[in-house]
Amino acid sequence: MRSARTLEQQIAVFGESGSGKTVLLSSFYGAMQEAGFDETSLFNLVADDASQGIRLHSNYLGMRNAGEQPAASRFAATSYSFSARFKGVPQKAGRKGSSVDALRLVWHDYPGEWFEASVSGPEEAQRRVDTFRALLSADVALVLVDGQRLLEEAGQEEKYLKLLLANLRNGLLSLKDDLLPDGERLAQFPRIWVLALSKSDLLPDMDVYAFRDLLIQKAGEDVDALRRAVGELVEADDALSLGEDFVLLSSARFDTEAIRVSDRVGVDLIHPMAAILPLERHARWTAVKDLPGKLADGLLGSVDGLAAALVGVKKLPLPGPAGLLVRLLAPDVVTAASGLAGGKLKEHNAAALKRREHAAATLSGFQLALEKAEQDRVLLRGAQ
Repeated sequence: MRSARTLEQQIAVFGESGSGKTVLLSSFYGAMQEAGFDETSLFNLVADDASQGIRLHSNYLGMRNAGEQPAASRFAATSYSFSARFKGVPQKAGRKGSSVDALRLVWHDYPGEWFEASVSGPEEAQRRVDTFRALLSADVALVLVDGQRLLEEAGQEEKYLKLLLANLRNGLLSLKDDLLPDGERLAQFPRIWVLALSKSDLLPDMDVYAFRDLLIQKAGEDVDALRRAVGELVEADDALSLGEDFVLLSSARFDTEAIRVSDRVGVDLIHPMAAILPLERHARWTAVKDLPGKLADGLLGSVDGLAAALVGVKKLPLPGPAGLLVRLLAPDVVTAASGLAGGKLKEHNAAALKRREHAAATLSGFQLALEKAEQDRVLLRGAQ
């Protein structure tokens, strides 16, 4: 159950069958159960559904200890909820000194088969619509580009890329009438679409700039067509980012005799991207774009709790008249939080650690992780 002291981010993950979604999710969760992570992290990551956690951890251990890949899950439309619960702070002290007890990440896994083939009948068609509606509250969508397929199509990568993007575009447009029954576009919809190279270990010479350039050169028109298709579903389509953000992902390094789960790339950026990209983008959109007032308030409202926690404001937005002052301050708080960068960000992170403000320290740590990933050419963010 979501509480006022839990900040929630949601991410929608799209990828064709075989693109590595199950391995990616298992690697994400399993790595955070390792002793090394537990010893150094400010939080414990737990699966809100214990059975899901056991299954994902088992997948991870199978890769780590036996070199076994998880079985593919066809047509499995599942949402996974993970809570990063801060540790080392007594309950009473935490409630006095911090506005946040936990950060929650909800991961929506949309079956790639629904973008590759027609549904089998009315029941499956309705399930597809219901599944998509469940992920509408996500701010960030991750589109997986399969590194294995790029390797197989070396020299003619456009064959794969154009098909991938066309299937995704057509799949979205096929849902349009069901998602917009009254013709009005959606205010709540994933607005930040990150193009991700999965299995990037198979292309070790490709950094994130080379990945971006390959996509634009081979399928730039298709990326733009996908953006226009998303724009047909969303209110104020200029507050939309697609084709601006790119990331490299590798769940592990797959050798002939072992799966080396410690050799990950980008997996640890998933939670930071889900939290920080909306914070940056929503602040910029509301500042520089002429958005409808209700939409601008909605964008700020979706990140003001994160911003307050990051900059150390002790109160989260409250409902009703009591929350009016906080809501009036929200734009300034969001702008201040999104503007932290470089040396200022490092100072803020160090100060939060010293004061044992775990939420601020974790979120500023997320920002630092994104900055380092950019320096390492693993992540490329659009205008901030």
